[in-house]
Amino acid sequence: MQTILKKLKLIYVPYLIISIAFIVLYSLITWLLFYKFSVFSIREDILQIWLPLALPWILILIWLSRRIRLLVLTGANGNKPFLYQLVVWGTMAIPAIITQNYLESASGDLLQLDNIHEIVQREPVKYYTLKHFYIDKRNATARPDFVVSGKYNEDLNMHFYVAVPILKDQADTMNGTCYGWLGREYSKRISNRLDSKEKEESYKAFALQTEKNFEQEDLTQFVYLNKVGNSEAGAVYREAIKSSTRFIHNDSPVFIPVNAPFEQRNGNTFAWIFGALGISACLFLAMVLIPQFNESEVDRFERSLPPEENELKEIFDLFIPTTDYFVTPILINLNLLVFIVMVCSGLGFISFKGPDLLQWGGNFRPLTTTGEWWRLVTCMFLHGGLMHILANMMGLLFVGIFLEPVLGRTKFLIAYLLTGILASCVSLWWYEATVSVGASGAIFGLYGVFLALLLLKVFPAEFGKVFLVSTLIFIGYNLLIGIMGGVDNAAHIGGLVSGLLLGLAFYPAIKKEMEEVEDLDF
Repeated sequence: MQTILKKLKLIYVPYLIISIAFIVLYSLITWLLFYKFSVFSIREDILQIWLPLALPWILILIWLSRRIRLLVLTGANGNKPFLYQLVVWGTMAIPAIITQNYLESASGDLLQLDNIHEIVQREPVKYYTLKHFYIDKRNATARPDFVVSGKYNEDLNMHFYVAVPILKDQADTMNGTCYGWLGREYSKRISNRLDSKEKEESYKAFALQTEKNFEQEDLTQFVYLNKVGNSEAGAVYREAIKSSTRFIHNDSPVFIPVNAPFEQRNGNTFAWIFGALGISACLFLAMVLIPQFNESEVDRFERSLPPEENELKEIFDLFIPTTDYFVTPILINLNLLVFIVMVCSGLGFISFKGPDLLQWGGNFRPLTTTGEWWRLVTCMFLHGGLMHILANMMGLLFVGIFLEPVLGRTKFLIAYLLTGILASCVSLWWYEATVSVGASGAIFGLYGVFLALLLLKVFPAEFGKVFLVSTLIFIGYNLLIGIMGGVDNAAHIGGLVSGLLLGLAFYPAIKKEMEEVEDLDF
C-alpha cells in the first residue's frame, strides 16, 4: 500500500496536475487572446492543432520525464519510457485540440442580417443568417491548389476553391462591389507517382467534374453562414477573389454555408474533452501501478540529486556545438530556424506551396540560369514541409555525429556546401521547370563521403562493417523511394556521386592525419 501511495504522490498526481493545468491554461489564453478580445491573428491550424501537439513535449521533458523513469521500464520487451511519455502527451494534446475546436465554434455569435450590405454596418461576428440574398454563380471565381502529402510524398491532393459573390439581389451585379463571398471547396486525391502526362489528364478530368458539380449544386440551401478565419483555405479563397474581373477586390469575408441547426454546431465536442482526458488518465494510472520502482532513482530523486542519465540534457546537447561536433548542430539549427520563420510567416506547417518556396529561394531553372545563381545555395536550407525537414535533419544528425569528427569542421562544411551545390546543379539540369528545395542533396553528399571512407577502411573494422551495411540500406531505400516519384532523385544522385568523389579526394589528407596521431601516441 505504501508503494502505491508513493507512486501516486511522485508520478500520478503531478501528471494529472500538469496535464489539466496545460489544457485549462492554454485554452484560457487562446480564448482571451483570439476569441474574446482578438488581440492579434494567427493561423487557425497552428493555434488549434500544432501548438497543442508540440507544447506538451516541453512540459514532459522538463517536469515528467524523470518521474516516469522512477519506474523500472526495461526488460524483455525493450525500453518503454517513450510509450509512457506518449500516453502523457495524448492526455494533454488530444483534449487540448478538442477544446480548441469547441472554443472556435462555441465562441462565435449568430447575427441576423436583412441583406449582405448590412455587414459593414455591424460589429463582425463569426456566424450570420441572411433574409434576402442572391448567389451570383455566373461571376464565381476559382483557384486550383495542390498539396503533396504522405510520409514519402506519395499523394497529390488537388483542390478547387470556388468563391461565389453574395449579393443583395440580381440587379446588384452592376455595383462592382461585393460585401461577402460564398466559399465552396472541391477536392480529389491521386497518386503522386504518376508521370506528368497522367497528372495533367487527371487534373483536366477533375476540373471538368468540378465545373459540372458546381453548376448542378444549389448554393442557396443553407441555414447560416460560417465565416472563414485565418486559415490556409481562407488564403486560397482570397487569391481566387483577387482574380475577379467583375468586382473590386476588397477585404470582404468568405463564408462557408451550413445546412444544419445553429444549436448543433458544437455536436458532442464538450463531452469528448472529458472523455479523452478520463480514458488517458485511467490508462496511465494502470501503467504507473504495474511496474516496480527503480529504487536507486527514487532515492536520488528524493534527495534532489541529478539522475544517473539526464535525458533532457542529452537531447539539448544535440543542438549545441562542441569541439568535434561543431558544424552539424549549426546546420541543423539554421535549417530549423528557416522552417520556423516560414511557419510563423503563415506559409503553412505540414507543407508549403510551390510559389512560396520559389519566392523564398527555391531552385528553379528559368530563374536560376538567368542570373539568380544564389538559389543553388538557398534551396539547401528550404524544405517543403514538416515531414521533409524532420527526415532530413535526422539524416544530417546521424551522419554528422560520425563524420564530422573525422573530417574536421572545415572539410565537413566544404563537403556539405559543395555537394549541395553540385546536387542543385544536377537537379537544374534534369528538371526543366520544377521548384527544388531541401538539404537532402547535401546530406546525400555527406553520406557519399561517409561511404567512401567506410570502403577505404578509415573507421575501425567492427564499426565499418555495421555502418557500411546500414549506410547502403539507407541510400538504396531513399533512392528507391525517389524512383517511385515525388522526390528530387536527381539531387540525391548528384549529391551522392559528388560526395563519393570528394571522399576519395579527402582520403590522403585524412590518412596522413591519422598516421601523425598514431606516431604521437606511440
